[in-house]
Parts: sequence; C-alpha cells; structure tokens
Amino acid sequence: MPITKGYKQLVSEAHARIRTLTLEEAQARLGSPDAVFVDIRDVRELEREGMIPGAFHAPRGMLEFWVDPESPYYKEIFGSGKEFILYCGSAWRSSLAAATLQDMGLSPVSHIGGGFSAWKEAKLPVVEKAQRA
Repeated sequence: MPITKGYKQLVSEAHARIRTLTLEEAQARLGSPDAVFVDIRDVRELEREGMIPGAFHAPRGMLEFWVDPESPYYKEIFGSGKEFILYCGSAWRSSLAAATLQDMGLSPVSHIGGGFSAWKEAKLPVVEKAQRA
C-alpha cells in the first residue's frame, strides 16, 4: 500500500503552523537568558559540524520524551518557561519537531529557517560540541 502523505507535505503543513525565525531574528536571540537554542541533530552531526554556541542538544528521537514531565526521560530545561528555538541541518526535522512540541503545548517554540546549514553559510558563530567528561 502506498503512503498517503510524503515528507514534503508533512514539512509544508508544519511550516504553515509554526514560527520560522530568520537568521537575523535567531542571531538577535543568541545569548539571551530568555531563549534556549535546541539542536535536534544526531550527535555525529554535532561532532562533525559543530553547533550554535550555548545550544542544548536534544536528539530528535528523544525530544518528545525529554519535553513531557510525565516521562522518565524528562529534562527540566523544557519546564523553564523560556523560548525554545529548534534547529537541525536544513530545517526539515526542526519544522516537524516544532509542530509536535506545539501540539504537546510547549510554548513559545520556533525554528530557524534554513537550519544549521544556513547558519554556517552566513558565517554566524559555531563552536565544537563539548566532549563528555
């Protein structure tokens, strides 16, 4: 049986109902005590390409579990009441993730248009992933 909705349609539908920050808007929030940048890429991507300074790494596969206070995997940062700015490599995964977090009731949530690739192309700040001790 063929699928009835492909990834392009899912991303398009997510884009229609989430907030997308421009690079300039995202950069203006960098370092703000009221905003948390959330890198949802795989750890191998972070190790290979670096990340936005101060970003919190929450792998896409665990995000819903880390956000839900009822989950044994809950991370307190998601109960902070701050603005959450998601990003991935090209803004596809972050679109879907932002829509899901909105569905869960987390607010405010947005994502960076163009993702980390656009961030790097614009020569905005990037740091190496911190190594675990």
